[in-house]
Amino acid sequence: MKKLSEEHQLGETLQRFLVILGLSLSCACAAHAQVSEGICGPLRGGHYGPYDYRPDHHKQAAGDQMPHSDKRVLVEGAHFTPRVENLVGAQSGGQMGPPGADLSYTLRAFPNNHRALVSVVRYGEKFKTENPPALQYPVECYFERAIRFAPDDVIVRIIYASYLTNKNRHDEAVAQLKISTTLAKDNPFTQYNIGLAYFDLKEYSLALEQAHRAASLGFERSELSDKLKSVGQWQDLSDAPEAASAPAVASSSAAD
Repeated sequence: MKKLSEEHQLGETLQRFLVILGLSLSCACAAHAQVSEGICGPLRGGHYGPYDYRPDHHKQAAGDQMPHSDKRVLVEGAHFTPRVENLVGAQSGGQMGPPGADLSYTLRAFPNNHRALVSVVRYGEKFKTENPPALQYPVECYFERAIRFAPDDVIVRIIYASYLTNKNRHDEAVAQLKISTTLAKDNPFTQYNIGLAYFDLKEYSLALEQAHRAASLGFERSELSDKLKSVGQWQDLSDAPEAASAPAVASSSAAD
């Protein structure tokens, strides 16, 4: 029951992120520069961190007595308050100026802070630029840094796929979702949300595979199947041989 509860919380949180991104972003289709470590900077070099945002992936350094939860409270209490998350303004420096510096600090300490990544995307959209005020690196760099730091973080990749979708970078978004499918393994909620992301990309056959994969793992929501039915793309499992084999393929890929 504990594992199921954790998976449910993960799936619900991820779905909330996708809704936020979908409502907040308009298409920004200008040419984009390729991000890289050279552009996006080293992960280390700050005075605090970097730490994994996920408690179950945090590696406690020798001599470090501070619990992971306290690290998050310390950073978010000083730099990622509701004021910063909602892009009202800065938290540090007497709450003067824009929130860019506090967002940068938060994502230096926890490169894969999921909520902060969503806020950075919204911050760039607010100013209609990849380089909004006081942000240390271009918006997309924070995804490059998060993936470099935690390549197995499926939520980072799905948020990134939504960002790429809204930039009309279809193939790159699909590539991130395919990686996410393997990383999600037997988490039905995340597999289901990947299906919703595929639907937004109009990749209906892949969305169908995900719908059946999530169902095979015990996920019973009908939103994705209803969406596929609305565009004439739904097939029952018995009529969709590729979808029927998808769960086994996913398990095999994860094992490999």
